[in-house]
Amino acid sequence: MKRVMTAALLSLCLAAPAMASKELAQAKNCLGCHAVDSKVVGPSFKEVAAKYAGDNAATAALATKIIAGGGGVWGAIPMPANPQVKEAEAKKIAAWILGLK
Repeated sequence: MKRVMTAALLSLCLAAPAMASKELAQAKNCLGCHAVDSKVVGPSFKEVAAKYAGDNAATAALATKIIAGGGGVWGAIPMPANPQVKEAEAKKIAAWILGLK
């Protein structure tokens, strides 16, 4: 029974990482200013993914911006800090964004 529950839990965790990240982005208020496919206040997540495609340091850099905020990259409106987001959560959101096509 323990093996079955462990296997079921593992498959659940591996099966839905993208959805979990979108839900995390929603829970952390990222989707208040961003959308996947279109500009809202900030750029679309797909625009962000395209801009940083091939940049090996992008996940860490975007995670830092998610937490600390930033400005000047996408226009005059700065991205506010979001200090309630933990580093691991920010990295998960950044990796999800960068994986969008």
